[in-house]
Amino acid sequence: MISRPVNFIKKFLNLFLLIQIFCIPVWAQGQLTFEDVMKFEDIKTPKISANGQWVTFGVWPEVGDGEVRIKEVDGDRSYTIERGENPQITKNGEWVGAIIKPPAIAAENDEKDTLKTGLTLLKTSDGEKVHFDEVKRFSFSNDGKWVLIYHHQPKEISEKDFKNPHLGEPIRVYSLQNGDQQLVPFVHEASIDSTSQYLAFSTIDTTGTGNTISAIRFDEGLGNRKEIESEENGFYSNLTWDSKRARIAFTSSILDTTKDYFASDVSIIYWNAEEDETTVLVQPEDINEMFRLRTDNELMWTYDGTRLFYGVQLSEMVALDEKESKKDSVTSENLYDFDRILDGVEGDVWHWDDPRIKTNEKEEFEDEKEHLYTAVYHINEGKSVQLATPEVPDVNAEHHSEKLLGSSSKPYLKLITWDGWYEDVYLIDQNTGEQEKILEKQQFSTELSPSGKYVAWFDGADWLLRSVESGEIKNLTSDIETPFADEENDRPQASDSYNIAGWTDDDGSVLIYDKYDIWQFDSETGESMKITNGREERRIFRIYDLNEEKETFSPRERLLLTMYHDQEKNYGFYHARIGREGADRVLEEDKRFNIVEHAENDDAILYTRESFTEYPNLWVASDMRFRNPGKISHLHEDLTEKYAWGHAELVDWINLDGESVQGVLYYPGNYEPGKRYPVFIYYYERFSQRLYEFNTPYTNHRPNIAQYTSDGYAFFLPDVWFDVPVPGYSATKNIVPGVQKLVEMGVADPDAIGLHGHSWSGYMTAHVITQTDIFAAAVAGAPVANMTSAYGGIRWGTGLARQFQYEKTQSRLGVSLWEDRSPYIENSPLFFADRINTPLLIQHGDADDAVPWYQSIELYLAMRRLGKEAVFLQYHNEPHHLRKLANRLDYAIKMKEYMGHYLKGEPAPKWITDGVKYMGE
Repeated sequence: MISRPVNFIKKFLNLFLLIQIFCIPVWAQGQLTFEDVMKFEDIKTPKISANGQWVTFGVWPEVGDGEVRIKEVDGDRSYTIERGENPQITKNGEWVGAIIKPPAIAAENDEKDTLKTGLTLLKTSDGEKVHFDEVKRFSFSNDGKWVLIYHHQPKEISEKDFKNPHLGEPIRVYSLQNGDQQLVPFVHEASIDSTSQYLAFSTIDTTGTGNTISAIRFDEGLGNRKEIESEENGFYSNLTWDSKRARIAFTSSILDTTKDYFASDVSIIYWNAEEDETTVLVQPEDINEMFRLRTDNELMWTYDGTRLFYGVQLSEMVALDEKESKKDSVTSENLYDFDRILDGVEGDVWHWDDPRIKTNEKEEFEDEKEHLYTAVYHINEGKSVQLATPEVPDVNAEHHSEKLLGSSSKPYLKLITWDGWYEDVYLIDQNTGEQEKILEKQQFSTELSPSGKYVAWFDGADWLLRSVESGEIKNLTSDIETPFADEENDRPQASDSYNIAGWTDDDGSVLIYDKYDIWQFDSETGESMKITNGREERRIFRIYDLNEEKETFSPRERLLLTMYHDQEKNYGFYHARIGREGADRVLEEDKRFNIVEHAENDDAILYTRESFTEYPNLWVASDMRFRNPGKISHLHEDLTEKYAWGHAELVDWINLDGESVQGVLYYPGNYEPGKRYPVFIYYYERFSQRLYEFNTPYTNHRPNIAQYTSDGYAFFLPDVWFDVPVPGYSATKNIVPGVQKLVEMGVADPDAIGLHGHSWSGYMTAHVITQTDIFAAAVAGAPVANMTSAYGGIRWGTGLARQFQYEKTQSRLGVSLWEDRSPYIENSPLFFADRINTPLLIQHGDADDAVPWYQSIELYLAMRRLGKEAVFLQYHNEPHHLRKLANRLDYAIKMKEYMGHYLKGEPAPKWITDGVKYMGE
């Protein structure tokens, strides 16, 4: 028999151990409120200086004022810039700049939107600040000695009605070394070259007489301006510096100040800064009559400086801008004129054989109208070659001198409506423009090697490699037992690949991913080597390229690999080498890691570390071995002390088909073993990979996990694996056994289980509750209710018909409505709404551009007709995901009130019991 004092001590020790496990004093924890969520500070746009010595980042709440913070990596210096956002740091780390937002309260009260952003520059050596008002944006020169400051148009200009709609705006050129500055009015474009020796800028003034393109050589002083070209109403644009030489290309034309578009065709000119010479490369008369050379353009110098790529537009599309509408007066002679009357027709003709349906045609029209057909000018030969054509409209500009890759989806535009994306692939000769079709109806990725020697592509099962010179084709993977197609594809479409990881120097080999590993294939022989061995332990390895500007890896280069454990869900970093088997662990924990940025001129790496209970603060390691890690930011280190945050655990169960499934269970913050809790479920497809993710509180359509765990809920993210053609039942067969697992674990109150889904999972939620009564309440955001009407609907954001989604992609039915009607009926909640016994909250924005909001109307009307308990929240002029803070907050509050009533027995607010009567706008 245990004496009473000993029993008391034992209970006290058990309680003490429980508290230690959760690392928080239970009595001090509080609930995360909606106000807390809006005040929750989050790190924005972190950056590390090129020399690795400074880190800067924004810290902003969802609502309210924030700041920019600047931290020294290996020292104690730190600074702040109040209300700063989007910080930039010079490559030498000597200056930080940030755009300054107006105070939040003042901005809320600024009904006429008159408040403007400013700019603060901060010197990292001593914290000295320089401030400028009325600033739109800014940029530093590569050497960190100069900053270009783009100001808002002055009121004396913006408030006057000038005929010229294309006026430039003032920029300030500011020396970070001595404070010298020059304000240049009416600047249209400005650009500093990569060596930071020259500033080039073009101007458009109120009269047109001061329109120029000019340059300043910094070492000659800001006042010493060199005029490159000048002409009344001249328009100079697309300023593009050669990355290695002191020369700049630009377009030159004459501006029509009476129109909103640029009326004349352009010439392409380049200016050699060292020799102070201009050369006309291409003129309008040099262009094939099928095309026009216009201001809307993209210029690109090749690295070797031998070619300049540019674009042309179709003449028939340019003519649409030039067409002037004329309205004839009505007279007795033309009162009955058919042409005059019919000129007012507003309508479209939908033809069965149109390549695109009219809605998609309209959505794509502007892109098609402004599409640039790639051309190239060969500097040494003095000739221009048209590469892209209406038949092959897409040609990728590359820096190598071999053939280029072109593609066309035009033959398959109609098929794309229901069957997915296809294209023909071509090799384009840069010297002649000759086109050679090498692939037809290609469905998967195709890649040209960096030196242009090979084309690699995936055919749905294997990777193939074609020599550009000889045309010889090798199947690289057919003799390897390991699959290179997506092993988890559960959609009724061919499996895609895991992509190419990169190439070695001179296209010597290609690196290709399978699900877990990195393979190296010799381009000439096809011989293979598996660099990593992740499959055995279910570790997924991927290369993190520390130098994004470098196109290839050297033969024995050390690789930094990211690692994700497919079973345990944790993350880490490994090392491997090109040409060698094996990967070595560098850093791995039960955490999630993300590399933010690598210092451009140093080995330092800026990264984050996180878990459900650890905010992703910033860390800096001294090199790719992650040595000498130091924590830079210190946000929310007291979360688990301040709030009843809870903790996460991976849960495994067996679904109704006997297959293993995983999910993440978040325990209530003040969890007591043996006590049962209400459970709120949120899901989509697979979410178990979020085990070690921090869930940043934010007001949106998703429930904030910690807001529920701190209020006594368990929260559950189950995976869903799908079978064709039963997506609705697939959700049920995975989720319901998952709920039963939580009940068996003693965590879940079986009478207090809530389900929430949005979009695709909004559909699944509506369908699951037709098949089970296990849920006490459900929330379906933007759901599809009727697959027959949804199949015949349109995704208004793209104008695409929704047919492809049901036959081939997410909806996973695999057949058309006329091949087999049954899956469209059986997977539609609408037809089984009479079986629903679960109270349902429906949410939809009536400007949804993905899921037609009438789908929610159909579901609501069915529930209403059947006398089922349902509330429909319609948000006006809102898209697929709510944007307005008021609506986001309203939905979040109502969702929590809904679950509070049905899962916890809290009193129901009137909007649940009585609805809300319409009382006018």
